[in-house]
Amino acid sequence: MFKSGFVSIVGRANVGKSTLINNIIGEKIAIMSDKPQTTRNTIQAVYTDEESQVVFLDTPGIHKPKNKLGEAMVKAATDATKNVEVILFVVDDSKHIGPGDRKIIDDLKRLKTPVLLVINKIDKLEQKDELFDLIKMYDKENLFKEIIPISALKEKNVDTLMKVVKTYLEEGPKYFPDDMITDQPERVLISEIIREKVLHYTNEEVPHGVAVEIEKLKERKDKDLIDVSAVIYCERDSHKGIIIGKNGRKLKGIGKAAREDIEFLFGAKVNLQLWVKVKENWRNLQNYINDFGYNDKN
Repeated sequence: MFKSGFVSIVGRANVGKSTLINNIIGEKIAIMSDKPQTTRNTIQAVYTDEESQVVFLDTPGIHKPKNKLGEAMVKAATDATKNVEVILFVVDDSKHIGPGDRKIIDDLKRLKTPVLLVINKIDKLEQKDELFDLIKMYDKENLFKEIIPISALKEKNVDTLMKVVKTYLEEGPKYFPDDMITDQPERVLISEIIREKVLHYTNEEVPHGVAVEIEKLKERKDKDLIDVSAVIYCERDSHKGIIIGKNGRKLKGIGKAAREDIEFLFGAKVNLQLWVKVKENWRNLQNYINDFGYNDKN
């Protein structure tokens, strides 16, 4: 019997949802960084084996929005809990249930969908008693069908999580071809790779105000080469200076790191051109949010 279904992954920002997705799929399709709010859209990631197909919805971290972009991100995350077979609520090794997790738990209690708790980052726990205490703390919520401790980064217990997820799926069709691992268009994957490198190369102040737009994506017919030109948008002139760096060094570093990832993704050489432009306060301007693809339709 072939099983299939949709599984939503929700949680606070920076608990490791995207790391988990990449680990499950075995490919880098969700960008990662230690900066909160790295994921902005709901990404469908497709896991297929001989007995099942699981379509995971990797959602933006749920947080208190401070602008229109934040509102769109939170709406995308909450919408992703509808019409799915299972919800994975991912938490980290925090010893207490903070206000962010409390809000998500209260919201999940209103749903009829089975919720599995995934305690991530268990590699950071020094003693087994700490994990036992975490499980006991969350078990008191009377919400979770199962509690599965994992380390997405260290690839620990992820296979067990997958086995548990499959038990909640019913017989169903293949929604996507065997070789398809994400619903994200090539332009989105490339723009997200570039944004990830900006996150890695810049300080605390800059990342949230960055968006990337692909202006050109063309494969050359005469050689195995893809031309990509992209604009990195930021909100202030000072941020533009930080992204470019002294003598353009930081932008070169961003470009080199992004190009290597894009080449790995496409299996071809890439000619990448990057520009940096300022669009002040774009995160509160709905037309720019729509232009950059961060809207309710994602």
